[in-house]
Formats: sequence, structure tokens, C-alpha cells
Amino acid sequence: MGSAGPDIADIDFDDLTSPKLTDVQRQVLEFTEANRVDLGIDAMLAEAIDQAGVGDDLNDTDGFGDRLTAHVAAIESDEGLRELTRSTLRQRIVRLLRNRLSLTELIKRYPEIESIPIEKPFIVVGMPRSGTTHLVNLIAADPRRRALPYWESQDPMPARGQGPDSFGVDPRYARAKAEHEGLMASAPLIAAMHDRFPEAIEEEVELLDLDLASYVLEWHARVPVWRDYYLGLDQRRHYAYLKKVLQALTFLRGPRTWILKSPQHCEQLGPLMATFPDATVAFTHRDPVAVIQSAITMMAYSDRLRRTSIDPAWLLDYWSDRVHRLLGACVRDRDLVPAERSIDISFHHLNGNEMPLLDELYQRGGVELMPKVRRCFQHYLDDNPRGKHGRIRYDLQRHFGISADELRGRFGFYFDRFDVSPE
Repeated sequence: MGSAGPDIADIDFDDLTSPKLTDVQRQVLEFTEANRVDLGIDAMLAEAIDQAGVGDDLNDTDGFGDRLTAHVAAIESDEGLRELTRSTLRQRIVRLLRNRLSLTELIKRYPEIESIPIEKPFIVVGMPRSGTTHLVNLIAADPRRRALPYWESQDPMPARGQGPDSFGVDPRYARAKAEHEGLMASAPLIAAMHDRFPEAIEEEVELLDLDLASYVLEWHARVPVWRDYYLGLDQRRHYAYLKKVLQALTFLRGPRTWILKSPQHCEQLGPLMATFPDATVAFTHRDPVAVIQSAITMMAYSDRLRRTSIDPAWLLDYWSDRVHRLLGACVRDRDLVPAERSIDISFHHLNGNEMPLLDELYQRGGVELMPKVRRCFQHYLDDNPRGKHGRIRYDLQRHFGISADELRGRFGFYFDRFDVSPE
């Protein structure tokens, strides 16, 4: 099946590496490729200051300006980006700067924010496509727990003078909804892979990137230079900044007991536990082949609009190495998380077995799982069966020139450490 429209039951990319663009996709590219996008830092900062309606204090006490320069330089180093992607990344930088400015101003006005406790969070740690999204959305159904919806992750701090409209709709939510509708029009199969609709629970690394200190840029562009830069940062400082953002969000809209999740935490367990020492952690585990094939298929599909060409060999090499690094760090550091406050969840045991796993997680977190919360969980499960948006038919050999067994052979260390079943 090509790009014209998804078959909800079974999605097969017959044009993954040689895309046949729809009329809508061609029109989008013709419009956006007409002009070169300027990533000048001074202009982006001026735009952010104007949007924030506050001063120009970026709170640059620990080299934020250097990270901003490195971030932009990494984007400029990727010569295969279309102007559509450069525009998206420029808007993202402006948005991050605007939110950082607004956060600095908010804390100046309400310094008590930094005294708000982030109490006993649940944190889901695992690779993309290993059940983390399912699990975090499920736990977020507990009304006692604060979560991070996608719309808020993209614009966590309200800009001065930009409150809800006459219907009570936050303009940040309205923007996220409009962007999601545009994505569904231009790349509809994204929903079957990772549907980031406005209410979906998102990763807090988006908040960490207000400090320009996460791995997120790697998902947007081919930036090994940024990977190396990010891996060299002292993440204890940046995770402390993440906590400050969570404190501000708690101040703006409670409660103060969070559910968090990100694959990045796999290689940052030391900083994670130093920042949230009373956290209870749920590790999800899945065959790395399933993780990698899902990730690189999603990237290749997105690249039909993001890049001037698709390079399946690069995607395979980079992301198999990246997953290897993440899982290697997880195996190395797993014992930094106390056994009495953590559980390991195998993907093949997750679907259909959620309630017993939640019982164990809540017990280890010292939190009562009341009947009304159980009903909330069951309602979520009933409304969100696996494959709700269709199932992808993956074909590593056809699209990426490697067999599942050959790829799986690189991860023996992970199968030795955790209960993981080949798929």
C-alpha cells in the first residue's frame, strides 16, 4: 500500500524507501521549499522575547548559550533537511526559548515554586515501542496523578496575556490540535505508529529541552554531533532543571504526584534517581528487533517529507547503534534503582496482564489502588485496544537489507539480563 490512504486492519509500506507522494504532500513541499529558512540565533531570540512578553533573561548561568549554539550548529550540519523540517525546527527553537523566558519570569514572581515537592513519582523507563506509551497513558488515568499531555509538553508555560478564550480553550491546546490535524492530512499513517494527539501523554524530555539538554533532536535530524555533545553533558544539572519545570507546572495546575516516562532515562538512571530519589520505576522490555524496526520504519516514512532523500542503511546503522547504547546503559545501571521500588515488565506479558502489573507497581510505590481508580484503568483499557489505528507490517529484509536474527544477534547482553522474548 502506498500513501493514498491507510487500511486500518493491515498497513504495508510498499513505497517506504521510494515514496509516492500524495497531491497534498507535493503541494506542501512545493510551498515550503521556495525559501531558505534562516536559523540565526539573534532573530530567533528576538522572536521568542516578543512572544513571551517578558524580559530577555534566559537564566544563562550554566552555559545555556553554548548549548543553543551547539544545537543550531548541529541542525546546520545536516545538509539533507528540507526547508519544511528546518522551518519546523526553527519554530521549535523559538518555542523552547519563549517557554524558558516565561519560566524564568514566573519563578521570579513566585520563588516559592522551587520549594514545591515532587512526591513519589512513578517513572516508566524503556525503549520506544516497548509499551511505555501504553503504560504511561494507562497510569495517567489515575485522577490523583499529574501527567503531561502532548499539548502542554510543547508549550508548558503560558505566555503573558494569552489565557483561555471565551469558550475556555487554552490557545496552546488549540495550536497543538491544529498542528495534529495538519499532520494527519499530510502523513496520515503516523497515527498507526505513534499518534501524538493533543491529549496523549507525552515524554518530559520535551521539558528537559527547555534547557537544551536532551536527545530529542536526534529524532528530528541526522545529528551524530549533537548525540556526542549531549552525552558529554552533566545531566544531574539538567535533570534538576527538569524538576524545576515540573514544579512550575505543578504550581500552575496540580496535583503534585506525577507519572513520567522517557526512553532517554535508560542511559540517565544516575541523574534520574539523584533528582527523584523516592521514585518508583517501571522498566519495560521488548525484543530490540521490534523496537528498531518500528523506529526506523517510522523515521523512513516521516523522511519522505522531512528530507531530500531516504537512506535506509543510515537509519539502520544509526538507530541500531543508538538502541544498543541505550540498552547497554540500562543493563549497566539497572541496579541504581532499588529493587523494592521498581519492577521489570516484559512486553509479551504486558497486554492483557495490566491490572496485576499495576497492583505490583502501586504496592512497591506505597500507593493504595482504590476501586474507583481500578475502574478508571479498566475504562482506559476498554477504549484503547492494541492496534486501534491499524497494524504495521514490518519487513526488515525488504526495506533495510537485514534479517531479524542478524539484527537480534547484536543484543545478546540484553537478552541475558532481562526476560525478553524474540518476536
